[in-house]
Amino acid sequence: MASKTGVSALNGAALVAAITSACSAGFLLFGYDQGVMSGVVISTFWLEAMGNPSTLLVGTITALYDVGAVAGAIAAAFTAEPLGRKRILLSGTTILTIGTILMGSAYERVQFMIARIITGIGIGYITSVTPVYQSEISKAAQRGWQVCCQLTTMLFGLMLAYWIYTPRWLMRHEASHERGMEVLSRLRGRPVDNPDVQTETHDILEAIRIEAKEEGSWADLFRSNGISADKRFYLACGIQFMQQMSGMKIVTYYAPTLFQSSLGFSTQMAILMGCFLQAWYILASFVTWFTIDRVGRRPLFFSCALGMSAVLIAEAICVAIGGTAASIAAVVFIFLFEAFFTWGWMGCVWVYPPEILPLKIRAKGAALAAAADFLGNFLVVEITPPSLKNIGYKTYIIWAVMNVANAIIVWLFYPETAGIPLEKIDLLFAQTPSLAPAHDELRLQWSVVARAGMEVKKGQTLKPGVAVTDAENLSVKQADSPKDGVSIMHLG
Repeated sequence: MASKTGVSALNGAALVAAITSACSAGFLLFGYDQGVMSGVVISTFWLEAMGNPSTLLVGTITALYDVGAVAGAIAAAFTAEPLGRKRILLSGTTILTIGTILMGSAYERVQFMIARIITGIGIGYITSVTPVYQSEISKAAQRGWQVCCQLTTMLFGLMLAYWIYTPRWLMRHEASHERGMEVLSRLRGRPVDNPDVQTETHDILEAIRIEAKEEGSWADLFRSNGISADKRFYLACGIQFMQQMSGMKIVTYYAPTLFQSSLGFSTQMAILMGCFLQAWYILASFVTWFTIDRVGRRPLFFSCALGMSAVLIAEAICVAIGGTAASIAAVVFIFLFEAFFTWGWMGCVWVYPPEILPLKIRAKGAALAAAADFLGNFLVVEITPPSLKNIGYKTYIIWAVMNVANAIIVWLFYPETAGIPLEKIDLLFAQTPSLAPAHDELRLQWSVVARAGMEVKKGQTLKPGVAVTDAENLSVKQADSPKDGVSIMHLG
């Protein structure tokens, strides 16, 4: 039975699970489309129906999906705040359904290409808002693995989430924060007057108050506003673009092509190995559920980027050498590459932007970060077929170098966010450089990286087994910033 706010009767963990199911369904569709295309592009029937396109044109047809996704993500950036998270999901689902029908019924090239774009637009809408939605309703210590659920599980219950909104959006857009408090209490499974609910409500309202002196505009993406909002936007876009620079889409879209062209497998065997690879992808992804909040985003980014680089170099050597033994080893390395990616750069990348972005620009920033992801996706998918054809094993070397670059950038500029309440992340960026740790010897790193590391260690000391503190473990005091014209919170 629905409550007076229109929220379903679910409470606590069951309610969060229902929302997680809805968000996961969106990413299920995203992954499904990529998996389908990996087999389609080597199908004789499809190639004939498309007029036997060249290798370059196959890459373009495949990549048009990402062109649409960029457009969808940008459109979501304009509409996510006025429409809200739920309506964006519904809009994206409707567009995706239309595109899917057109693509499934296509018997010639033009309709298929148009359908790819429309389908991409729908996916751009969906994947832009689901990580934000999930991050905003999850507890800090559980946020990572719950967002990872979107990328690994085939969950059900999409309709259960359509009766609820996120409390942060309600508190920001409604004159009274009562509905937002009630939704928050149901998400946490505790009464409205519970101290934990009251504390979290206070933190959300305080963050909204700090950011409310100016309406969130496109210009705010490029302003500091006393909390380095502009730099955080660059971090969000950067990490999603860097995900594609890992070269993962070579495997996602073209696994059968790799097995067929690089290793000499038959079409049937290439598709079969691609099926095994995707099954392994799902199994390996469960590891991230247990590591993302315990190990943290930053160590997983860094170590797995280096792991992917090493594997790609080994893959290049095997392909260059050739022969039965080298082919077997090459297959193993492809499986290992996919494992490193899912452990470090699959779920973590979609978790990070909603965490690092302040509330004022979170919807816009996360949508544009998703657009950056799809833009990188387009580049990789477009160049892969001709690259494999023309330079062969050297293709793997290129992406190995890119992964090393990713690791260095993460080490220098990306602070840890694991377990820190969304409102408290502002505190790390509000501090002045003079408050940076005096004992920090890693002067090349951005000072926020060291401050975030200290907060993680503090949280682990205060609450063993939890990555960082909850709200009560961070003392807050307010200070005015004449320069930026906003009130800034500092760590006490």
